[in-house]
Amino acid sequence: MPNAERLRRTGELAFPGFAVGTLAGVLAGGLTAIAGQPAGWAMVSAVALALPLGLVGGLYSLLMVRGVVRPGTFAPAALLWLFGFPLARLIQEAAARYAIFGEPGVPADLPGFLAFQAIVSAGFAIGFLWMHERIAPQWLAKVAIRNPAAAVAYDRYAAHSRLLYSAKQARREAKAKARANRR
Repeated sequence: MPNAERLRRTGELAFPGFAVGTLAGVLAGGLTAIAGQPAGWAMVSAVALALPLGLVGGLYSLLMVRGVVRPGTFAPAALLWLFGFPLARLIQEAAARYAIFGEPGVPADLPGFLAFQAIVSAGFAIGFLWMHERIAPQWLAKVAIRNPAAAVAYDRYAAHSRLLYSAKQARREAKAKARANRR
């Protein structure tokens, strides 16, 4: 397979996570503007956060497609974002300082900054996973026709969905049986 084709297929597989991460960064930049910061600062903030969040999100999608991460599981997403989110925020902070003051820099209390971002990353991981699980299956189904790895990943999502549905049906039946036995 030519390198260009391999790159296109890999990009297709990474797209759902990249899109979710990028959107989150752009929205954060918008919040910066709403908070009253100048438009240029908000733009730098959005781009400096959107790109690293998109790249880490794309990595998550690739890990999920390759079978390293099962669909819908929180722990792997939380672990990835435990490192990825603080790194993305550090990049954003350094870029913002450069845009505002004209010189690169990091927060004065770097360990405290990174620790706080690591704590916040759990909340980000929840939102990321929720969005990813809504976008990825539809996207994979769309590109599965021309991308065999997407077809395999989509089948994995479908199997996971069937498993969840079967478990839900079993719980319903058990509840109904328990109610009938009480009468």
